[in-house]
Amino acid sequence: MQLPVFKRDVTKEICKRLSAERRFLQVISGPRQVGKTTAVLQVLADLKIPYHYAVADLPAPPPITWIAQQWDTARRKLENSDKAILVLDEVQKMAEWSEEVKRLWDEDTRLGRNIHVLILGSSALLIQKGLTESLGGRFELTRLTHWSWTECRDCFQWPLDTYLYFGGYPGASSLIAEEDRWARYIRDSLIETVFSKDILLMNRVEKPALLRQLFVLSCEYGGQILSYQKLLGQLVDAGNTTTLSHYQNLLESAYLIKGLSKWAGGAVRIRKSSPKWLPLTTALMTALLNRNFGDVRGDHEAWGRLVEVAAGSYLVNDASKTGLEVYYWREGNLEVDYVLRKGKKLLAIEVKSGRRRTSLAGLTAFTKRFKDAKTLIVGSGGIDIEQFLATPVAEFIK
Repeated sequence: MQLPVFKRDVTKEICKRLSAERRFLQVISGPRQVGKTTAVLQVLADLKIPYHYAVADLPAPPPITWIAQQWDTARRKLENSDKAILVLDEVQKMAEWSEEVKRLWDEDTRLGRNIHVLILGSSALLIQKGLTESLGGRFELTRLTHWSWTECRDCFQWPLDTYLYFGGYPGASSLIAEEDRWARYIRDSLIETVFSKDILLMNRVEKPALLRQLFVLSCEYGGQILSYQKLLGQLVDAGNTTTLSHYQNLLESAYLIKGLSKWAGGAVRIRKSSPKWLPLTTALMTALLNRNFGDVRGDHEAWGRLVEVAAGSYLVNDASKTGLEVYYWREGNLEVDYVLRKGKKLLAIEVKSGRRRTSLAGLTAFTKRFKDAKTLIVGSGGIDIEQFLATPVAEFIK
């Protein structure tokens, strides 16, 4: 399967770095099943540099000595070469992994060993914790996201409607002709694996059932603003707002959802806002619906929600690679779907899917309050959704 343009660009950049004389520590983080391992293995297959690939994604995390064992294997590659590459996949599953990587990396630095190291991970929380605690100043971070519309279009020749329903998991692309099978794959091989291996195995979760309910509700209410208190009224298992906030962070760290904060011009008010729940690919919504493509496509309300979530998830995913920030805005009955921030620049984005609001009162009120803000309409009267999803987010807020 040919990788689309974005993934090819990533592999080219990795290839360039691996071919350079200066050794480096590269961290590649992103959701499960979006091509992290595939991209790296494609690079390694093209390079004439000896390498060692090892994965720690086992039923139980291996002991910390596992890292040193893999490192020693890579060092032996230097016996017949002036350079070697070590790839550690899902290494964040081991406690204190970053301290061991730091020790071995610094040891190679002192002894002049030319070993490039790539670390791949599917848990943002565990990766970031290790990087900030032990590896400051030693690494470069690359984020991969769920596949975008242009990636799926170029790779699978999907029309836009197909992407809006089936989302951005390339491994499931061959199953879309059998929708029940596709949905089972998303639920069992992706969602359940993320819960069992990336969240429950690696974090203390006192109420696993509550965590799963929160995920289901965040997909059911995708694209909607819902406070923790209102969510508690929908949940079967008992909990509190502090627990829900913690579980939201866990779901975000596994690249399943994003709880957008309200833009209010101040950090304190942002933190206190009710989240706007956003699955990071529409596949997470449709796989749980128990409805087929034709049924959803013919439902104006349901299809409009997919369009809005697809627009929001594209903003969040693409903005994460450039440091842009995404929010929503609401005052009383006035609302703006998404607010994009770059430094002091603000862009208010309204997605007109035809599902609900037809007026632009929210945009008007937003620009009156934040006078330097610019606006963008996606849909009727503005840029169409296909063009929006094909344009790099940074282009909208230059």
